[in-house]
Amino acid sequence: MDYVSALLPPVVMAAFFTAVIVTIVKSQGGPNKAKEDAAVDAAFARAEAVRQSDSGSAA
Repeated sequence: MDYVSALLPPVVMAAFFTAVIVTIVKSQGGPNKAKEDAAVDAAFARAEAVRQSDSGSAA
């Protein structure tokens, strides 16, 4: 029975990892994809504006 206790943790972790990957893949796209993409684009634009204002004031 030692082999069962030795194999149980990796099997449980593999099942959990598979469930996480499946959840991530299923949550991609869908009706909220455009809204999520717009939020990311806005965050990148804000970061770029801050970076440019910092380099403009330092020069």
